[in-house]
Amino acid sequence: MRLPLSFEFFPTKTPEGAVKLRAVRQQLYEMKPEFCSVTYGAGGSTHAGTFAAVGEILAEGVDAASHFSCIGATRATVREQLAELKAMGVKRLVALRGDLPSGYGVGGEFQYASDLVGFIRAETGRDFHIEVACYPEVHPQARSPEADLQAFAAKARAGADSAITQYFFNADAYFRFVDDARRLGIDTPVVPGVMPITSSTQLMRFSDACGAEIPRWIRLRLQSYGDDTASIKAFGLDAVAQMCERLCAGGAPALHFYTMNQATATLALLERLGLDA
Repeated sequence: MRLPLSFEFFPTKTPEGAVKLRAVRQQLYEMKPEFCSVTYGAGGSTHAGTFAAVGEILAEGVDAASHFSCIGATRATVREQLAELKAMGVKRLVALRGDLPSGYGVGGEFQYASDLVGFIRAETGRDFHIEVACYPEVHPQARSPEADLQAFAAKARAGADSAITQYFFNADAYFRFVDDARRLGIDTPVVPGVMPITSSTQLMRFSDACGAEIPRWIRLRLQSYGDDTASIKAFGLDAVAQMCERLCAGGAPALHFYTMNQATATLALLERLGLDA
């Protein structure tokens, strides 16, 4: 049986970007994704753009998951937005704590993503399939690996249906995380988040910000190519495809691709993996 696939996009800021993204989505729809998700800016700053993109994806005949963050939010605002998404026909949410815009205090009525998951379940029952985030290489703000694992367990026990990981390039970290979760009695499916490698500078910047480790051998190879984009892409395709093959062989339930609003690298990966049929 073919492994389920999903793709992540972020809201565009210009009409030209929106047109390009529609074309990208159409290319990726050929891969028959289970759903496509749309990210949410810090403090809900892209709320309108996120919901608009989700509405477009649904209108294009594909299941859409809206990212939904709670930091700085109140129960009233969350209740209102859940009603809006339900009226749109949204059946999936990616429930996150989220980030505050710089310069803001914490505020809001939710402290953790598990609080949000529990609230959504209490308010809407089984109306939404709830995805949550997890971090095989440990959340950068976690007090310890065990504390991070317990935070994931709390989200699962609050009612999460499945989880999507932060991207990583070390399959062993994923397998260890899943094993540790199972040890706690958490059987929530954990879907690997996959980041295609297309630019070394962009990848280094993202990884430093989100705590994803770039293994030394990958970092050095990327640095050795300098500005040779073709070599970076070819090496990135090999390295990420090999990792995905290990993940699939090891029992990953699905693959979720961080597309960066581009189709080419993700399509190349799926072709290499034989998942493009």
